[in-house]
Amino acid sequence: MNRQCNLLGLARSTYYYQPVGESAQNLALMERIDKLFTARPELGVERMCQELTTPEQPINVKRVRRLMRLMGLEAVGPKPNLSKPQPGHTVYPYLLRGVVIERPNQVWSTDITYVPMANGFLYLCAIIDWFSRFILSWRLSNTLLADFCVDALEESLIKRGKPEIFNRAGGPDRSGQSVHQP
Repeated sequence: MNRQCNLLGLARSTYYYQPVGESAQNLALMERIDKLFTARPELGVERMCQELTTPEQPINVKRVRRLMRLMGLEAVGPKPNLSKPQPGHTVYPYLLRGVVIERPNQVWSTDITYVPMANGFLYLCAIIDWFSRFILSWRLSNTLLADFCVDALEESLIKRGKPEIFNRAGGPDRSGQSVHQP
C-alpha cells in the first residue's frame, strides 16, 4: 500500500481516511431548510435562522449559512451593487446626446427590472425600439445570470436585424457614458 500511495502522490493517511457525513441532527435541519426554502425562496440566511429557531432549540446563523451553502441554496431577490461596473469593463461614450430618432431600428435599448411575486422575485429583461416604443423581445428569469438577457437580444436580432445603436436603458450613468454601437 505504501508503494501505491507513493506512485499516486498521496499520503497513506489519505488512503485510509473515511469522510464523516452530516449528523442526523443536521440532516433533519437540512430537510426543514429545504421545505421552508421551497415555500419561501426569498428567505436569506438570517431570516431562515429566525424561522427555524424555537425556544427549545436555538439554531446558530453560521450553521444555517453552512448548510444552505452545502445545499446550494441562495435567497432569490435583488442584490446590492448590481449597477456598479466591474473593474476592467469597457465604458463606451454616450452616443444619443442630441440625436434625433426618426426611424425603426435606429436605436434599441434594454432594461432589467425585478417583478415582485407572492414568494420572491422574477427578473424581467426587455429589448425596446425607441422609435416605435415596441418591445422587440423579453424574458423572465428567477436568477440574474446573463443567459436570459442574451436570449432576449438574440431573438430581437433574428426578428428585426441589427440596430444602428444599442443603448442600455436609463441613459448615461454618472460618468455620462453608457451607449455602444454594435
